Amino acid sequence: MSKTVLLLNGPNLNLLGVREPEIYGHKTLADIEQECIQQGLDHGVTVYCEQRNGEGQLVDVIHAARGKADAIVINPGAYSHTSIALRDALSGSDLPVYEIHISNIHARESFRHFSYISAIAQGVICGFGTKGYSYALEAAIRDLVAQE
Repeated sequence: MSKTVLLLNGPNLNLLGVREPEIYGHKTLADIEQECIQQGLDHGVTVYCEQRNGEGQLVDVIHAARGKADAIVINPGAYSHTSIALRDALSGSDLPVYEIHISNIHARESFRHFSYISAIAQGVICGFGTKGYSYALEAAIRDLVAQE
């Protein structure tokens, strides 16, 4: 049975490649999405990608993933540190969640050290640059295949 993973990106990640490249690198979100889609195809998994800047919009995408996706790989961006609504939507999705951060949030400003999402995630990848997307997707695929 084919599995599907939602790759969800939060606020400002549409600016990857141009926003603070010394922190976030030079790859665009489109580059990352294409790599993840291909990685999924290589393993027989469908990866579909969404990005939203608004908290409520992200919650809507998560709600819509119920019955459509088998797992969520998410870079919640700044909402990691502020959004209980996003945490509740992810928790209520009944889907395994894999959290990504391009930078090492623990080596940055103190307000970034805490994530509401981490407590409900299967795992957290941070500090490996955009390669973290591949690592998180690999974990999601591995876990989904193990369930078959």
